[in-house]
Amino acid sequence: MIRIIPAFLLLFLLSQVQVFAQDSLRYTIIPKPQKLTPQKGEFVLDGKTTLILPADSPGFKLAADYLAGLVKNAAGYQLPYAKPGSKPQKNSISFLVDTSIKNAEGYKLEVTPKQVLVKARTAQGAFFALQSLRQLMPAEIEGKTQMRTFKVPAVAIEDAPRFAYRGLMLDVGRYYFPVDFLRKYIDLMAFYKINTFHLHLTEDAGWRMEIKKYPKLQEIAAWRDSTVVGHVKDKPRKYDGKRHGGYYTQQELKDLVKYAQNRFITIIPEIDMPGHSLAALAAYPELGCIKDTTYQVLTAWGIQKDIFCPHETTFKFLEDVLTEVMDVFPSKYIHIGGDEAPKDRWKKSAEAQAVIKREGLKDEHELQSYFIQRIEKFVNSKGRAIIGWDEILEGGLAPNATVMSWRGEKGGIAAAKQKHDVIMSPNTFLYLDYYQTPDARKVEPVAIGGYLPLEKVYSYNPVPASLTPEEAKHILGPQANVWSEYIATPDHAEHMTFPRASAFAEVAWTAPEKKNFSDFKARLFKHVQHLDKLGVKYAPYFKTEKALGQVK
Repeated sequence: MIRIIPAFLLLFLLSQVQVFAQDSLRYTIIPKPQKLTPQKGEFVLDGKTTLILPADSPGFKLAADYLAGLVKNAAGYQLPYAKPGSKPQKNSISFLVDTSIKNAEGYKLEVTPKQVLVKARTAQGAFFALQSLRQLMPAEIEGKTQMRTFKVPAVAIEDAPRFAYRGLMLDVGRYYFPVDFLRKYIDLMAFYKINTFHLHLTEDAGWRMEIKKYPKLQEIAAWRDSTVVGHVKDKPRKYDGKRHGGYYTQQELKDLVKYAQNRFITIIPEIDMPGHSLAALAAYPELGCIKDTTYQVLTAWGIQKDIFCPHETTFKFLEDVLTEVMDVFPSKYIHIGGDEAPKDRWKKSAEAQAVIKREGLKDEHELQSYFIQRIEKFVNSKGRAIIGWDEILEGGLAPNATVMSWRGEKGGIAAAKQKHDVIMSPNTFLYLDYYQTPDARKVEPVAIGGYLPLEKVYSYNPVPASLTPEEAKHILGPQANVWSEYIATPDHAEHMTFPRASAFAEVAWTAPEKKNFSDFKARLFKHVQHLDKLGVKYAPYFKTEKALGQVK
């Protein structure tokens, strides 16, 4: 008996591994649901599949229309709608309002051979349920196909996100990206249940939003005469000599906001201040601390000493700009940057020093705090709130500010202990502009530096162990960032973002105890068939053990 038991246990364990692998291949949903129960059989969606909406919840039609649009685009037929409030029937996808689901983004998805039931408290939850349903369907659902039926494995899912804030940032300040690409980016965020798009609109190297009161931002700040070629540290530096730039009109951005809202995504705009403002100074030099200086839009990368000067002309300009920004973006939050603002110009500026003396400030760090607090007071007066990078902690945190912690977790921990809300975005785990392989220089395009393989993104836990349970409540969620110093094209942006954003999505959505990197890899290998059909130029490095850092 002593010899038989280990053999029995070995057979049992092997059978469990086989089941685990089969489930990973059958249910390739990313991010992984909180509870998934495999079922036998499959549902077959065809031209006669009926969509049934709740009687008194018109918002659910937005979610159902999204599915109907996918099917029409892929197979060419329109799924019919039954009368709202009709009972679920054979070969139907029924949407039911379930008030027992506590989380507004939560859902239950029941797929049987006869029908599909989508249960949610809100239309947003129903939309996320359909993203899971979509990922269970053959990858052909993502584009035009000869297929007329789509098989979905039977399953029961109960799901809700771990964090309410799940963000992805794209830097369009260094390089302008076409609106069509931004729409595609938003669609991919929706695919992964990422609900916040942080749009970094202004930089030293370019200003990307139309501001009607200040037309020189479009005429001058949105364009640069040349761009550095290769890495900025290369000696000697080389430049392409080509004019680059562009900007989004307010109407384009309003349309983009609506496009995102239809996918239950909020766009948060960022107008960086007081640093990363050289492009604005090139258009309006009176906003700087040095008089009679010809500022130029930056043609290379790096932190610049020229920043907004803290005089009344600057505050009037920024309030006017933010007024137009808030007219376009209805988001609760407005990101005001606050990072990488050297104080050299302020130290030598009589105007800046006069403000320090007038306000009884200790130094230039407190002057930046005064600067941010003035902006926050204005934004708050419009019923909005600010987010700033963790440098806004220096000199004293603005009263109602949310901190986005990028220089590791230290700033986020400090802010949470001060009872301020925090978004965790540490560069060592969530900067998707970093290299993806150990042999980066041999196999990858030039990047800013660093090394961030897929499994390191996946390993991140946004709640630091040093926080108490009460302090941890201030962690709203994580955000991954794509800075574009070395990312000039949409294809390259996709290459850097995916599939690492897939791993990030699971960090933001799935409970830690439900995560398993081997299981994630197994799902990813099949899951990327959807990305292939969507035409996403994702990085292929995850397909080799070497690129995965020899993770087993």
